[in-house]
Amino acid sequence: MLRRRSMTIHGHRTSITLEPEFWEALQDLAHQQHMSLAGLVSHIDQGRTPDTNLSSALRVYTLKSCRRLPE
Repeated sequence: MLRRRSMTIHGHRTSITLEPEFWEALQDLAHQQHMSLAGLVSHIDQGRTPDTNLSSALRVYTLKSCRRLPE
């Protein structure tokens, strides 16, 4: 089941839809980086290419971050 959240990024409201597991992982990553969830999403948004969907960019960022963790 997808979960939709609204947040302000770069001064404008946006709605993002992700699976609950991705929201949880992003929240954990934000906490580890001493950032708010909106701050992390904003950071990821700044780094994505214009042709990349924000939800997709968030999923890819999360996956790449998890792959860097020691097993």
